[in-house]
Amino acid sequence: MNIKSTDMKIKRILIANRGEIAVRIIKTAARMKISTIVIKTAVEPNAMYVSMADIVYDNTEDTSDIPVFLNIDKLIEIAGKTNADAVHPGYGFLAENAYFAQKCIDNNIIFIGPSPDAIYKMGNKTIARRIALASGIPMAVGSEGNIGNEDEAMAVAGKIGYPIIIKAASGGGGRGMRIVRNPQEMERMFIIASKEAETAFNDPSVFIEKYIENPKHIEFQILGDTAGNIIHLGERDCSIQRKHQKLLEEAPSVALDEELRKTMGNMAVRIAAAVNYYSAGTVEFLLDSDKNFYFMEMNTRIQVEHPVTEIVTGIDLIEQQILVANGDKLKIRQNDVNLKGWAIECRINAEDVQSGFAPVPGRIENLSLPSAPYIRVDTGVQAGSSVVANYDSMIAKLIISGRDRKDAIRNCKMALDKVWIKGTKTTLPFFRMLVRNQKFLNGDFTTAFIEKDLDKYFLSSEYEEMLAAWLATKLFIEENFLEDSIPVDFEHTSEMSPWLLNKRINQF
Repeated sequence: MNIKSTDMKIKRILIANRGEIAVRIIKTAARMKISTIVIKTAVEPNAMYVSMADIVYDNTEDTSDIPVFLNIDKLIEIAGKTNADAVHPGYGFLAENAYFAQKCIDNNIIFIGPSPDAIYKMGNKTIARRIALASGIPMAVGSEGNIGNEDEAMAVAGKIGYPIIIKAASGGGGRGMRIVRNPQEMERMFIIASKEAETAFNDPSVFIEKYIENPKHIEFQILGDTAGNIIHLGERDCSIQRKHQKLLEEAPSVALDEELRKTMGNMAVRIAAAVNYYSAGTVEFLLDSDKNFYFMEMNTRIQVEHPVTEIVTGIDLIEQQILVANGDKLKIRQNDVNLKGWAIECRINAEDVQSGFAPVPGRIENLSLPSAPYIRVDTGVQAGSSVVANYDSMIAKLIISGRDRKDAIRNCKMALDKVWIKGTKTTLPFFRMLVRNQKFLNGDFTTAFIEKDLDKYFLSSEYEEMLAAWLATKLFIEENFLEDSIPVDFEHTSEMSPWLLNKRINQF
């Protein structure tokens, strides 16, 4: 769906971000005929996003100890110098910073995101809990507010019963979060969680909730405008995660039927309405084995996994963010939203799976990313790019579509076997194993899947070197001989990867 505004106030956007999401925003802005401004840094001066924007602000001489993407005053200064009408924060960095949003507004710069008030209320988990409870949203039992010390934590845990989970009041993404299963662990876990919260979010405040064992992680994409119209675009299943960090997301979820989808979607819209929410946002729930769901948090920004929703709805979420920020009303109503097909996203990160998914910074010497009607690749790197320790380890998002889940998984297997990355370890071996795991194929998995249900984290094969050689040969032929019309049927031979030649592959 491609919806244009008849009166675009936004003609030039400063992208206060980098990497894959910067590239993603540039592509939609270009289609909307909006100019983009990006920031060139000394850490990655030759980054892919720098070569794609209309205007590049050179910040390579900046000697500040604060990275530019976290420096609010510097970003406002750059927006002024480049005559930006608006700022898009992407995700991470300052995307959920109410002060940054307010500073943009104070300087007559449109912030492409929700109001500072909504960011603040939903960003503070204890305030968000109170709003959810007042709105009649199901919640896991927990503390009424922040917990001041270990003794108070012990008292609250004693009332609600173990296991409990300690969470950072101002954070997310798994940081400042610890599970406590007995009183003996409380003091140590409380101190760790509080210190981690302070380091990550400059706020040591934590609260406590009853820990829901082995749930599914279900989140609903919502859209709202400044006129009070709010809709949801269905759910994503984000249960495949490690250390509370998502690895694979899919839309829709095998766990929801139409009735439950409608109920949870209505709850997501209700809590968004409670803070007069506009722009794109995500309301996250935990779903237990009895189909009871509990509000967890709301992310007031675009999510890394937004492409799977775009695939099944046909709605460009970045475009919708820009139009809402421009002052447009939503032209999509709830009845217009229809989920078609299935989509799966694999986050290909520069991580050592065998070492507990530890980040592996390095230079990408070469890579081959597949192309097919059922494949979408969102990336911010290319051959020669570096994965630097300063930023996240994402290389690419491989987004696969299919008629249904079975078809999407089949396509995902083929797509993963066509990816070749040389120069750093990646999460590819994990995904190749995952899409052959029977519990995953059945949809019978929870957030505890990786820790409890896998006896190994990666697909090992004696043919691994053969795969690399085969892909390199295929790439060489395509680049050097395909133009001469050599009759090679890559459409079918590409499916015959060495993984499939291994007779023992059936065990996966």
